[in-house]
Amino acid sequence: MNKFIIYPAIDLRAGKVVRLMQGDPDQQTTYGDDPAKIAQVWANAGAPWLHVVNLDGAFNEDSAPNLTALGSILQVCGNRPKIQFGGGMRSLDGIEKILSSGVSRVVIGTAALENPGFSEKVLRTFGPQKIAFALDAFNGELMTRGWRQGSGLSIMDFAQTLADHGAQTLIYTNIHKDGMETGVDWEIARQLAEITGLDVIASGGVVKLEDVRNVRVSQLGGVIIGRALYENNFTLQEALEC
Repeated sequence: MNKFIIYPAIDLRAGKVVRLMQGDPDQQTTYGDDPAKIAQVWANAGAPWLHVVNLDGAFNEDSAPNLTALGSILQVCGNRPKIQFGGGMRSLDGIEKILSSGVSRVVIGTAALENPGFSEKVLRTFGPQKIAFALDAFNGELMTRGWRQGSGLSIMDFAQTLADHGAQTLIYTNIHKDGMETGVDWEIARQLAEITGLDVIASGGVVKLEDVRNVRVSQLGGVIIGRALYENNFTLQEALEC
């Protein structure tokens, strides 16, 4: 199990930093048009990693502005914070290009759910340290295509399949809680970790420092924090120290 890591989230849409409520593009709040500047803020505050998401890629829309923003973030950050990047990562060539740009870990979601055997191929090609799998669930069902389509797959069953394939890191999001600031679903995240033995990062719903503490004491790999930081519910330094 890796040490506990806090990941400030930088969600990109049309090159701007935004947050969505429950992944709904019609419920968007924009927090800035300079992602590199925001990345620098988190870097200066001591973030060891950043969680960067290409929302347009997840929605099958034009990713060019977000990829430009990613390049700017990488230029600002250098080797620290490390960058975890996801959204629309559905081919080996695309993953290789992103990793070659300086990203430390690529997050795979839809492709692993829709393409049997893809997870094994990705892990064999790039190694488990370079790949995380996003398990985004609504009422226990894994969702795909930017959370718009149900997969019919159970989160626990699929997590075990990934473990069997040699995965190392999972990111679990309870879509019902994402962007809602109603508390992170650390209980299911802990179950995933206990059942699979994988490093599980909890995401979605963090509203206060108690949520961060709940994830930390649950022996999980980390927590992704978005809206709570942007709305100044607490500082990143407070989260890192709690």
